[in-house]
Amino acid sequence: MARTWATLGVDLHVEPTGSGIRKGLTDALREAVRSGRLAPGTRLPPSRSLATDLGVARNTVADAYGDLVAEGWLTARQGSGTQVAERSVAPPAPEAAPRRREQGRPAYDLVPGTPDLASFPRTAWLKAARRALTRAPHDALGYGDPRGRPELRAALAGYLSRARGVRADPERIVICSGFSDGLTLLGAVLRRRGLRSLAVESYGLDVHWNLLHRSGLRTTPLPFDELGTDTRDMTGVRAVLLTPAHQFPMGVPLHPDRRAAVVGWARRTGGLVLEDDYDGEFRYDRQPVGALQGLDPDHVVHLGTASKSLAPALRLGWLVLPPSLADEVISLKGEGGWSTGVLDQLTLAEFITSGAYDRHVRAARLRYRRRRDALVAALATRAPVVHATGIAAGLHAVLQLPPGTERSVVQAAAWQGLAVHGLSRHRHPDALTPPQDALVVGYGTPPDHAWSGALDALCRALP
Repeated sequence: MARTWATLGVDLHVEPTGSGIRKGLTDALREAVRSGRLAPGTRLPPSRSLATDLGVARNTVADAYGDLVAEGWLTARQGSGTQVAERSVAPPAPEAAPRRREQGRPAYDLVPGTPDLASFPRTAWLKAARRALTRAPHDALGYGDPRGRPELRAALAGYLSRARGVRADPERIVICSGFSDGLTLLGAVLRRRGLRSLAVESYGLDVHWNLLHRSGLRTTPLPFDELGTDTRDMTGVRAVLLTPAHQFPMGVPLHPDRRAAVVGWARRTGGLVLEDDYDGEFRYDRQPVGALQGLDPDHVVHLGTASKSLAPALRLGWLVLPPSLADEVISLKGEGGWSTGVLDQLTLAEFITSGAYDRHVRAARLRYRRRRDALVAALATRAPVVHATGIAAGLHAVLQLPPGTERSVVQAAAWQGLAVHGLSRHRHPDALTPPQDALVVGYGTPPDHAWSGALDALCRALP
């Protein structure tokens, strides 16, 4: 069948102005060409189609086209329709003030917080997406349950119980659009409950602190030492945000005595622990540290995400909620329409239940461990005064620097075309813990082909 303008779906937005319809249309088309909105070579709809869209006589459009062809703005050829004429375009006038030249992107990236995106399992994910969409009931494409798809909640309940020691009921799992979305939701609920502040760790992410501030909560940092965050004195605290399995960015697990202390505090006072389990799957030289939620599901919210295990762009996270909090969170999520993409939910559910998720995590764990080992070996050879800590798990390491050198090392790395964060970037502004000079190196971030170059650039920048 021949392609017609109707089947091609060509639309043209034009608003005739002025007293006469023909003149107004001609002027509007001329200005659209003159301003560049209709670029040279653009095909215009047939006069009949445009006349129908505008509610005018066909001859009016044909006459307007004819006027603009005569003026040289348009061309018309038999069999080719009407097009915007090719013409030279005057260069834009110089700006009053020159634009500031943008700095080039760094050649290498060791900023923590992102996995190797080049290793995303595209083929396996696509297969899971096809299976999930084929099997999905029609009602899955509707607005659905504010908690998220039951297929994913059931899959996560099984996986988190098996792999992270979480006591998860699918009815109390809420799917959200990543960790930040979940933390914002919890912050809003806590503010409704009358909380004014939330205890946090001395080191963490300012993005998370800012989200809580926007919810109306102040963040008060707890002390930190070689045993991790000090949870022994929680006087006046009603809720706390922790990374107990692998403290970010320091990399240490919360000491068992302090795990027991924070759980005991929550039970005595009715307090709430928000557990950020951001990279619990990745461990190398030690047994995995189970989720804190497994010790007390009634007082711990378990927050997880696919951002480190798969990719941040999926925007998939989850909350495992205590019974006392579940109804409030679900209600608020439903009120605000905080929806999460259903097709990706269905795909992740299939990815987990088929075993593809476990296979991907195991392969990624081996790849990241090799990188970690290469980092440690390179430091021993090329920068022996720099000591790596927090390396038993995760996707980043903390490189302890000589006192007073952090800023100069970060600048030297930039000269090498390397993006890397200093530890001071992750220190809470109100922390009482003495500052220390260090780098936070995300060795999981670069793609495989860039890893050796990034490591070499890092070593050149170190003292």
